[in-house]
Amino acid sequence: MTSGTHIRPWRRELASGHRPVQEKWVELVAAARTIHTWESGLISGMLQTPDYARHVFMHLAELQNSPKDTGDAVRARMRRQEWLDQPGNTLHLLMWEGALRARICPPAIMAAQLDHLAEAVDTESVRLGIVPFDAALKVPPGDGFWIFDDDRLVITEDWHAELWLDDADTIATYRRVWQTLYEAAVFGADARQVIQSARGSLGTRDRH
Repeated sequence: MTSGTHIRPWRRELASGHRPVQEKWVELVAAARTIHTWESGLISGMLQTPDYARHVFMHLAELQNSPKDTGDAVRARMRRQEWLDQPGNTLHLLMWEGALRARICPPAIMAAQLDHLAEAVDTESVRLGIVPFDAALKVPPGDGFWIFDDDRLVITEDWHAELWLDDADTIATYRRVWQTLYEAAVFGADARQVIQSARGSLGTRDRH
């Protein structure tokens, strides 16, 4: 594979639905031992509940006019999460507070999702940091991205495509972005407090 940017348009990738894409991700994640990821708009797929993931896939299928294979896509995403149970695997996950408050699903489902996320703060295989709204930032939140193992590959997504990046200079840039966001994040009890604040806000809005 030639080094550089490899564009995978969603129109082509989702021609058979979300399940094949999710199965590809199961294989990608299974081959890694360490993953660094940043999520700015949604709860990370590695920590999504089935109900939350179902709403994500429903909305994306509608946006992309792709086949609605929601159940199969959710099951594949849950299989990917089994990676977290394998000894020696570590997910270094940073999330923007906005991802905790994006109302992609009904409040009851969001509440359960945030409870699940709070439990992950103490998970041995997850190093979870939250970048609060009031954190001093040296870079804008930007799009989410994944860095695999020894900086061999970065994957990021845009509305039109998934981008696979494997040239050294580009990967080094994403690593610097991740480190900069890491310096703005809170962890442990402070991260849990931000999550609980987002959960508390659900009770102040109309339920549907």
